Amino acid sequence: MLLEVARTGRFTSAAQSLGLTHTTVSRNIAALEAALGGRLLLRGSDGWALTPLGERAARAAEGVAAALERLTDGESAADPVTGVVRMTTTDGFAALIAAPAVATLRAEHPRLTVEIVTLTRRAAQHRSGVDIEVVVGTPQVNRGRALRLGEYELGLYGSRDYLSRHGTPDSPVAAAEHGLVYFVDSMLQVDDLDLPRRLLPGMRDALTSTNVFVHVEATRAGAGLGILPCFVADRHPDLVRVLPDEVRDRLPYHAVVAPESWRRPAVAALLGELRRQMAVQRDALLGRGRAS
Repeated sequence: MLLEVARTGRFTSAAQSLGLTHTTVSRNIAALEAALGGRLLLRGSDGWALTPLGERAARAAEGVAAALERLTDGESAADPVTGVVRMTTTDGFAALIAAPAVATLRAEHPRLTVEIVTLTRRAAQHRSGVDIEVVVGTPQVNRGRALRLGEYELGLYGSRDYLSRHGTPDSPVAAAEHGLVYFVDSMLQVDDLDLPRRLLPGMRDALTSTNVFVHVEATRAGAGLGILPCFVADRHPDLVRVLPDEVRDRLPYHAVVAPESWRRPAVAALLGELRRQMAVQRDALLGRGRAS
């Protein structure tokens, strides 16, 4: 029960996962705290998190769970890469990096389940209910570990039809005369994604969204010039990269992993496959997928 509360961050979610009532889970956690002589969980802004004593108890519980699984399935049959891994990441990373990574892992580990929530934000300082956060930029974390997965490039794009009608800008100054398709500035939490403000000051918003695939489709439809991840945009032959030498930025992806999740074989396996996918797709991520 303690492991499930730590992983979900919620007593109610843990109870649903275990097929128990909230009261039963709460009562058993309280009894375990009384037996161990201290608090195992503390409430944070986004759910319950393990205390240092709770982390020690969780490690012991994982060992017991692994031993019971071996007794049930047999020493050679037990697959440690199992259970639910929960992660948050950006839309583009989720669709084009994480999805094939999960598909590859599940071919070998069919009892693995991965839940992905897409959002673009900085790493949370107090996280619960999430095993892996994949974020853009270099995170500053007080609790957890950060692992660099690789990097990707942003570029400026326009549709062939749009550029034929409005002209292809030959400088950042000329590009600033066009409408911008990008993130909603007031909702953007990642400082590293400030490329328009740095390289295209004064460019007016044409269409803004929190979803990168909206950026892509709006740019393809001719709403303006879009600042897009190259590994997403270059999949569309109707998009042309504009000013590739002047308007570009390379940003890292980092995985931030909760302390209680580092020990899980399923989390380690997913992190390894995410890094492998980043390596396999490196040329596309860095804008070398096709000619402009």
